[in-house]
Amino acid sequence: MNSRFVVIGSICAFLSVALGAFGAHMLKTKIGADMLAVYETGVQYQMMHSLGLIAIGMIAALLPNNKHLTRAGWALLIGIVLFSGSLYLLAVTGIKPLGAITPFGGVAFLFGWLSLMLAALQYKKQ
Repeated sequence: MNSRFVVIGSICAFLSVALGAFGAHMLKTKIGADMLAVYETGVQYQMMHSLGLIAIGMIAALLPNNKHLTRAGWALLIGIVLFSGSLYLLAVTGIKPLGAITPFGGVAFLFGWLSLMLAALQYKKQ
């Protein structure tokens, strides 16, 4: 097991719950419904990919020192920061150009899942 990604994923999941509660209770009356939906999208993607990080950490027990798996973990973390982070900032500040950062996070997510697939395919060959 790669405890680093389990710990990072757990922290990200914790923050996802905390940010979701903050959005539901504190932002509901402060921002419009459209921006609240943007914020909630950030929360949902953060949680999904936090669980992915935890899974990657646990899969590392089967695939120790697998470069694809390590890349997958870092890519998902970068995706959380860029994708979810940009959506949080966009929703709270209303600064539209922040939306230009979001696709880079999406690409990081895609790269992370692709890297996980490559790690699994490499394991199958062994």
